[in-house]
Amino acid sequence: MARAATARGTPLSAFTSRSSSSTPMLRIRSGSQSTPCGRAGLARASRRAIGRLQTMCRLFGYVSDRPTAVVDELGPEGFRDFTALARVHNDGWGMAWLDEAGWTRTARSPASADDDPEYARLAARPLGAAGFVHLRWATGGLAVGLQNTHPFADGPFAFAHNGHIAPIDRLEGMLTTASRARLAGTTDSERYFRLVVQCIEQEGDEARGVTLALRMLMREFPNSSLNALLLTSRHLFAVHVNSRADSPRAGLRALFESPDAIPFRHENEYYAMDYRVTDTCVQVISSGLNAPGWSPVPADSAAMIDVATREITRLELLPV
Repeated sequence: MARAATARGTPLSAFTSRSSSSTPMLRIRSGSQSTPCGRAGLARASRRAIGRLQTMCRLFGYVSDRPTAVVDELGPEGFRDFTALARVHNDGWGMAWLDEAGWTRTARSPASADDDPEYARLAARPLGAAGFVHLRWATGGLAVGLQNTHPFADGPFAFAHNGHIAPIDRLEGMLTTASRARLAGTTDSERYFRLVVQCIEQEGDEARGVTLALRMLMREFPNSSLNALLLTSRHLFAVHVNSRADSPRAGLRALFESPDAIPFRHENEYYAMDYRVTDTCVQVISSGLNAPGWSPVPADSAAMIDVATREITRLELLPV
């Protein structure tokens, strides 16, 4: 089993906004035969079944008033249901959080979350007051390995993406020579991350930098999903931009024998994101949990959540 890799960044210096249960064993198709799968078996068979079809990921992010565990934020049943999505999104998992000293920390592994005890161990620990979790379902043709596993991190920044941006060489062409030199893997998601960091450094401001990067990508890749979470030492950014992106229906239908077996809201609302605000926490999550208390994130929007105050600021993405 692959070991989770951990890293450390730099120190901390209502979704109303102001401007500025266990899952049953799945059966998947493999050629002309149906194959019962769980965990690692599904990971291998799913890639054979789906081939080069576009596939994606799941996200959960939070900003709380105190150090908290992912299990506590989702609740035992919600955490179980979220982790069960790893039976589809089984090409790795990652976490990012701000520790009590204000350092941006990350852990990631190319193993499936529901088959990796390190994932469960970290999810049960109160790692920090802000963070996120990512479950990867690799885009066809992109390697499954540690360098391609989210989150991507650099100093105070940690980033995870749910979507596909193509062609990758055109995306990479938007990077400076210095940004390209920092690339370690082969994914569009890492190049997206590098563009965001590049724009933040160019603008000298996190909100302006993220806004600039999103405007550039919305203009150049209007049919892509840009859904993402970016954790910094001061903010959690939640991006929900996908209105012209197609859900990966073909990949899901290739994976499951019956449409009824496809996870909740995956076939028609795959890129939907929801949020909830309590007295102590702001949370945002990808579709997949059938639970009360969540509200839809507005289409083609992005928000910045202050990790100290939990104040939410909606970014102005137009004009593109």
